[in-house]
Amino acid sequence: MQFRGASAEAAAALTDQVGGVAEATAGAVAGDLYSLAQSLRAEGALRRFVTDQTTPEQARKGLVTEVFGGKVDAAALDLLTAAVGRRWTRTRDLADALEQISVVASVRAAGGEGDRVVAELFTVREAVNGDAGLRGALSDPARSLADKESLVDDLLAGKALPSTVALTKQALGGSYRTVTAALEDYEKVAADVLGERVATVHVARELTAADADRLAGALSRQYDRPVHLNVVVDPALIGGLRVEIGDDVIDGTILSRLDDARRKIAG
Repeated sequence: MQFRGASAEAAAALTDQVGGVAEATAGAVAGDLYSLAQSLRAEGALRRFVTDQTTPEQARKGLVTEVFGGKVDAAALDLLTAAVGRRWTRTRDLADALEQISVVASVRAAGGEGDRVVAELFTVREAVNGDAGLRGALSDPARSLADKESLVDDLLAGKALPSTVALTKQALGGSYRTVTAALEDYEKVAADVLGERVATVHVARELTAADADRLAGALSRQYDRPVHLNVVVDPALIGGLRVEIGDDVIDGTILSRLDDARRKIAG
């Protein structure tokens, strides 16, 4: 989710604030924040009222306290009241920001295993992308959300961290165009929490640990921050590698060079 202007400033402030949530309660706070985001999406009149800058700040804060007080964790309510006290470029940005900081709280709930959350979100995304049946089941409007969440439990229970399971279920909520788009954005937010960037590396064969370390080191030096590698093995590439990091693409695959040669011959 991309924020502009006042919304970007508000989202950044909330991200800083959620960083102070205790690890022990961060999982519950994450769930509450996402629930609040969904409530605001569903209740247009409420969303418009609490983002209307012509309404006094105390009135906006008072209303959300009255509506949600006692129903969510105190830390989640504090974040919500702080959010409605800020200016938003678009009314929808408030709910989107609450969803984003719910991802931050989920990573905090994982403690020292935040990097594993990033890796697991990528693995789940690749599994969904690569399995048409699974992708269809998770996006089928005829299936209930509870049924889809049960499917996620069957797939991930005992195999992934609770934070990963919770975020995968959250990705089913429909706030993104597809489940995989949600998982990809969550992955980037999770990496950012850890001060990392995410690089997707396409290779013809699995990298050795030493090669992966060298590549991660080189990219970290180039981008001046740690880089988390997501490796995709695609034998069709023949050799070399293709690195995608943000909007940057470094294509050094043999397949790419062959394609270039064909174009030059044809031209």
